[in-house]
Order: sequence, then structure tokens, then C-alpha cells
Amino acid sequence: MATPIACAACRSDEPLPFQFTMAFQPIIDLTSSRVWAYEALVRGPEGQSAMSVLSQVNDDNRYRFDQACRVRAIELAARLFGPEDGVRLSINFMPKAVYEPAACIRASLDAARRVGFARDRIMFEFTEGEKFADPDHVKRILSEYKRHGFVTALDDFGAGYAGLNLLADLQTDLIKIDMCLIRDIDSSFARQTIVRGVLGIARALKVEVIAEGIETLAEFDTLRAMGITLFQGYLFAKPLFEGLPAVIKSFSRPGPAGSLPRVA
Repeated sequence: MATPIACAACRSDEPLPFQFTMAFQPIIDLTSSRVWAYEALVRGPEGQSAMSVLSQVNDDNRYRFDQACRVRAIELAARLFGPEDGVRLSINFMPKAVYEPAACIRASLDAARRVGFARDRIMFEFTEGEKFADPDHVKRILSEYKRHGFVTALDDFGAGYAGLNLLADLQTDLIKIDMCLIRDIDSSFARQTIVRGVLGIARALKVEVIAEGIETLAEFDTLRAMGITLFQGYLFAKPLFEGLPAVIKSFSRPGPAGSLPRVA
């Protein structure tokens, strides 16, 4: 049963005391020769940094902010994405802002229905970097999201408190390997060994892997050689304010080392 706080939060229509919007960054897929998804990243109304917005989020407005982020991302995606191209929208959410999973997903469902954006094209990410007081609550959230056909992902894998435990307990559809393990992986035997281990676990569990934070060709080549096919990072495109950034056109199959893929 939802707590009184949850009920009050769900009923409140008080506007947020600040404004925000979204920028979009692509996740590319080497196997399909296409952009696989765009992640919605919060920005200020004139393109200010995410931190300028997140620094204004507190216990009193966290629920409203989380709900408003989902709706804003879905509305913008419906305007920017092709209706039949199958490209996904990735949305970050705050588990601490979800009081009752079945109730708190309603705004997302209503927004997707209103703008005609298919549920199976929406991926919800939550970060490993946050310590959860109630892991069972996160399980209930993910179970509810999967029940509605949403894709789920564990973000920042390898950067936080209990990545392997979370993966064992939650079994998200994807994990995103954090940039702390990606950075300079081409010259780090330790990072290469750890990422190979993560890939082996993920494959055994049938969990897909995204490498995020790619900045150099050497990092990309190393990870591609390990068999990773989903990539995100400044090497391919920086987030674009309320738009879809240009990615190299005419996507080719994976090329030789030292070359970028070409994205349609």
C-alpha cells in the first residue's frame, strides 16, 4: 500500500520551482548499422548543464521532477524520432522518487499513449551509483516496468556500491558499463580483464551490454574487439539540446581498427 507521502505526491499538481528540458545523445549499434537509441539528458531551459538543474532537486520536489522528466522526454522524442524507425528512447529515473510503482508509472503510460510512442521503444535506466535502502522496492519497480513492456537498464555499472549484487537480484535487460572502466582501457590490462569478466557474466545471464563514455578510437577498438556492439560517447556525438545530433552518415559494417563506424 502506498504511504500517505506517496498519495500526497501523486495528487499534487504544484509546478516545479524551476524549468528544464532535454538534450539527446545517441547509442549506436554495430550489428544493425543504425542508431539504436537516444538517451534523454536533462538540461536547463537555455541549455545550461544538468547540474544546474539537478542542484535544485530536493526531497520536496523529487517526485514531481522525476515525473516531469519522463513526460518531457517522451513528448520531445515523439516530435523528433521517426514513427516507424524503431529507435528507442532512454530515460533516467530516480528509484527514490517512485513511491508506488503501479501508480507512479501512470504519467509515463499516459504520455506515451497521448503522443503515440510505443512502450517497447522506451528504456528506463537507473544508476548503480546510488545506494538503495530497499533493494526489494527497486525489484518491484522493474517488475512493474517490464510488465508494461518497457526495457530496463542498470546504468553506471562498475562505478557504485554493489553492481554484481544488483545484477544478480534485478536482472535488467541491459547494463551500461561506466566510463570509469572504459577510460584508457586500451592501455590498462586490469580494466580489460574486469570488462571481459563483466561481459562473460552478462552473456551468461542474457543481459545486453552498452559501453558508455567512449572518447577515443583506441577505447572503441579495444571494446569492439571484445565483442561489444552497443556504444555511447563523445567519440560518436555529443548531446544536442532539444534535437538529435548528427552522427556520421551511411553506416558501414565494423571497419578496421582505428576507424569509426558510419551511422545511418
